[in-house]
Amino acid sequence: MLSPTRAKTSLLAAGAAVAGLLLSSLSGGVSHAADNELCRPDGLYKTPGVDVPYCSVYDTEGREKMGADHQRRVIGYFTGWRTGKNGEPAYLASDIPWDKVTHLNYAFAHIGSDNKISVGSDGEKNAATGMTWPGVAGAEMDPAYAYKGHFNLLSKFKKQHPDVKTLVSVGGWAETGGYFADNGDRVNSGGFYSMATNADGSVNQAGIDTFADSTVAFIKKYGFNGVDIDYEYPTTMKDAGNPLDFSFSNGRRAGLVKGYAALMKSLREKLDRAGAADGRHYLLTVAAPSSGYLLRGMETFQVQKYLDYVNIMSYDLHGAWNEYVGPNASLFDDGKDAELAAAGVYSTAQYGGTGYLNTDWAYHYFRGSMPAGRINIGLPYYTRGHKNVQGGTDGLWGKAPSTNCPAGAGLTKCGDGASGIDNLWHDKDTAGKESPAGSNPMWHAKNLEKGVVGDYVTQYGFPADTKLTGTYARKYDSTLVAPWLWNAEKKVFLSTEDEQSVKAKADYVVDKGIGGTMVWELAGDYDWNATKGQYEIGDSLTTAMYDTFKSASPYGAKRSTVTLPTKALDIGVDFGQFPLGDSNYPISPKLKITNNSKATLPGGTEFQFDYATSAPANAKDQSGFSTTIVRSDHTAANNIGGLKGDYNRVSLKLPAWQTLAPGASVELDFVYYLPTSTPSNWTVTFGGQSYALAGDLARGTTVVDPGTDPGPGPDPSPTPSPGGPCAATPAWSASAEYGGSTTVSHKAHTWKSKWWTKGEEPGTTGEWGVWQDLGAC
Repeated sequence: MLSPTRAKTSLLAAGAAVAGLLLSSLSGGVSHAADNELCRPDGLYKTPGVDVPYCSVYDTEGREKMGADHQRRVIGYFTGWRTGKNGEPAYLASDIPWDKVTHLNYAFAHIGSDNKISVGSDGEKNAATGMTWPGVAGAEMDPAYAYKGHFNLLSKFKKQHPDVKTLVSVGGWAETGGYFADNGDRVNSGGFYSMATNADGSVNQAGIDTFADSTVAFIKKYGFNGVDIDYEYPTTMKDAGNPLDFSFSNGRRAGLVKGYAALMKSLREKLDRAGAADGRHYLLTVAAPSSGYLLRGMETFQVQKYLDYVNIMSYDLHGAWNEYVGPNASLFDDGKDAELAAAGVYSTAQYGGTGYLNTDWAYHYFRGSMPAGRINIGLPYYTRGHKNVQGGTDGLWGKAPSTNCPAGAGLTKCGDGASGIDNLWHDKDTAGKESPAGSNPMWHAKNLEKGVVGDYVTQYGFPADTKLTGTYARKYDSTLVAPWLWNAEKKVFLSTEDEQSVKAKADYVVDKGIGGTMVWELAGDYDWNATKGQYEIGDSLTTAMYDTFKSASPYGAKRSTVTLPTKALDIGVDFGQFPLGDSNYPISPKLKITNNSKATLPGGTEFQFDYATSAPANAKDQSGFSTTIVRSDHTAANNIGGLKGDYNRVSLKLPAWQTLAPGASVELDFVYYLPTSTPSNWTVTFGGQSYALAGDLARGTTVVDPGTDPGPGPDPSPTPSPGGPCAATPAWSASAEYGGSTTVSHKAHTWKSKWWTKGEEPGTTGEWGVWQDLGAC
C-alpha cells in the first residue's frame, strides 16, 4: 500500500433480542449455532467449538449485509496523516462520502517493539486519538468518547451511518517492518517479520499471540468492526518489500509464509471467540499483492480461508522502480507489456501467453480459492509516472531508464520517475530528497490535464506563479482499460484513473459477481470547483462506483461453478515443500494426500479439484498419478482482454496397485507454471460414490465416514433397468452424482464416466463427452 513518510440503541437491541426469541420459538427451537452456520460465507474457516455470530454480518446466503443500496462493497482507505496540520490540504472523517462507501480502513496502526498493536502515545499531537480541529465544520469531537482524533470522528459519523463498517489497518509499505516513533523517526523493529517469524525461520507463536490479543482489545476499545492486515510482503522472493526491512525479511524468507498463516489463524480464532462473547462477528481482511512475481513466493496464499474477504492491491503494476513505462492499474492485458515481453512471458510456451500484470489476472488468482463475493479489486486514486520516456505509443510501453535510484531504494537501476510539479504526493528517500515517482492525487492530475495550476501548489512548496510546460493530453486504451496523460514536450507519462476507467471497472465487478472495490486512498478523489476554476478533493470516482453498484444483483456467494456432493470426507490435501524464491520455477510443490477417514481408499480412487485460470491449463504430476486437465474454462492462447473463465479442473488417481489406509498419506510431485491460490472444489470418488472434502469448508456439506455411514441410500426416482444382462449394472439416474470411471446401464448399453458428472444423459454427450459407450448389454 502506498504510504508517505508518515438510549435509543438499547431499545432497539432489546427489540431485536425479543424478536430473536420469538423466531427461535416459532422455528421449533432451532439452535443459535445452527442459525449462525446458515450465514457462514462459503469457504470461511470457523473456530472449532465456537458459535460464531455470522448472522450479525451475513445473511442466510452467506452474503454481507451492507444496506439496501449497497449490493457491492466500496472500501475506502482513510489515512491518518492528512490532518492539515502540516500545511497541506486536510482530509478528515467529515470529508468522507459516508453514504457512498460500505467500509473504511484506517491507515495505519503499527506493531510496536513489544509486538502489540499501536498508533503511538496518547496526546494532543496524536492524529488517531488526541488531535482536534477547532473551527473546522464537521470535525467537532463527540464527547461520548474518551478518545479524540480521527477515531472519535469515525465513531461519531458511524452512529449516523450504522451500515458502514470501520476496520483498523495495520502495517503498510512504511510500517510493515518497523514504525514511526512519536518524534517521526523510523524504528526498525522488525514489525510483522519478527513478530510472526523467528530469526531461524520458525513461527513466533508468542509474538503472534501478543499481537492478536492486543488487536482484539484495540478494536473493542475504539469501536472498530475488525482488523485489516497490510503485511508487505510475506513472500519468499528475495529483496521483496521495503528495502528498509531487508535486514529482517531476507533472513527469514524460508519461514515467512508459515508465520503469516499462523498469524492469520490466530487472529481468526481470537476474533471469533471475542465475537461470540460480544454477539457480533468481527471482520478479518488483508491487503494482498497482485503481482505474479510476489505471489509466486507466497505458495498458494493459504490464509484465504481465514479471511472475510481479500482486498487486491491491483495497482503499482508499473512504476519508477524500473524503466518499463505502463499503466499503474490496467484491468486487462493487451499482449504488449514491455516488462513481460522482456522477461519472455509471451514467448515462453509454458506461460500460455498469459500476461500477469493486470487486475483481471489478479482477480482470477484469488478466484481459484474463494467465491467472487469474498474478493474486492483495488483502484488507485493516485498516479504513477515517468519522465524522459523514449519510444512506445504516446509513452505507453516505452522506456525511461535512469542510472540513479533514490537513496535507500535497495535497487541499482531504476526508472526515470516523474518529478516536481508531476510528483506532488512524493515520498522522500533516506537522504531526505524527493523520490521521483510521478505520484499525484487524481485531483492534481485532472488540473494538469486541464492546464490549470491549482492554488494549493504553494502548500507543496511551489511558487504561486508556477507555469506548466507543455500540454498534458489525455489518452485511453480500451483493451487495457487504462487512461494516462502524455506530455510530448516533457516526455512525461502519468498513469491515471477517471470516470471512464472507474465505470468500466465497476461494470466488470458487477459482471463477474465480485464483492466490490477497494480504494487507495479516498483523499485522491476529485470534484470540479467552478468558482475557483480548478479540481479539488471530492468524491466523483467514488460516486461513479456507488451509482453502478446500488442497483446491481447480489454478488457471487458460491465458490464452485458446478454442483458438488453434499457429503464430505475428512481427507487432508496440502500443497507444501515449495522451493524458495527464484528457485520456484516451474512451481513445483509436493501434494500430500492424507486419509483421515475410517475407510481404505482403493487403487484407482479419483481426486478432482479446481485451480485458477491465472495458471495455464498445463499442470501435471511427475509421480504416476495420471494427472489430466478434464476441463478448462479458459481455452484461448493468451489472456488479452481478460481470462474467459475461472477454473482448470484436474483429475488424478491413486495408482491401481496403491491403496490408502486410514491415517496413511501419499505424496506426489506437482508442477504448474504461473501462481494460483489454494486449489478448491475437491471431490474424491471410489466405490461408485463421490464425496466432497471437509477441508474445502463449503456451505451445506456434512462430514461422513464410509466406514460407518450407511451412504446416500437408494435414488428416489431411478431409471428402470431393463431386464436381461443390463440388470447387472446400476441404471443411470438423472439425479445421481457419478465420479470418474463409474459404470452404468442406460437404453440397453453400458456406459463408463470419464469424470464427475450429474444430469448428463449417456448417449447425448458425444465421443468427447463424459460418457464412454462400452457397447450393448
